[in-house]
Amino acid sequence: MQVHFISDLHLSADRPALTAVFERYLAGPARAADRLYILGDLFEYWSGDDDLDDPLNTHIAEQLASLAEGGCQIFFMHGNRDLLIGEGFATRANLKILPEPSLIQLGDERFVLCHGDNLCTDDIAYQAFRTQVRNPAWQAGFMSQPLAARKQFIAGLRMKSEAAKSEKTAEIMDVNANAVAALIRDNGFPRLIHGHTHRPDMHRMDVDGHACERWVLADWRDETETAQGEVLVWADGNLSRQPLY
Repeated sequence: MQVHFISDLHLSADRPALTAVFERYLAGPARAADRLYILGDLFEYWSGDDDLDDPLNTHIAEQLASLAEGGCQIFFMHGNRDLLIGEGFATRANLKILPEPSLIQLGDERFVLCHGDNLCTDDIAYQAFRTQVRNPAWQAGFMSQPLAARKQFIAGLRMKSEAAKSEKTAEIMDVNANAVAALIRDNGFPRLIHGHTHRPDMHRMDVDGHACERWVLADWRDETETAQGEVLVWADGNLSRQPLY
């Protein structure tokens, strides 16, 4: 059995090289996976499932559905960029939306999965914003606006987000150790896998006398001449990182 974990692809029409990396992954390495977990920020932004006719959105949904038809179970967890993905996209892509956090069993081991932004509790302003936009009432009000208005709002929000990041320390935008420990403790001391922070690594930590691991997924990048991604692979009881080009 082989299980794959990815996050933070940030696919968009203006990053065709990243889309190409994802296409090659779905047509190649992903075909060996029994399950694929996408832990948020598959897209750079998502305005709502009524934008499914957008060429990129349609294409990605079709590519995922093709992988699912080949026998791979696909699971998706919302990130901070694509939290408005709903059952419309899930149906088109033939995947299942998971709650956050989710606890899964692989062999004799348990893993708790999350996108990761919920762990960045030192960033108080962001956590307040996160609470607001994940409120069902706020989302209902936002989705009642025309698609064009939603896209315009999101574009402005992205600009503000980038500006805000430049004024924050790296430590504030990283996970809080107490939040990590609480998540691991509340779920019975499993291994933790998450994305969001764009700091791929494996951290060993002690939580209440339990030796625990926190695996941080890599973000996908096209900042160099060659776009690249990474998948975390669980096979034969071991986790390993596989670069993608």
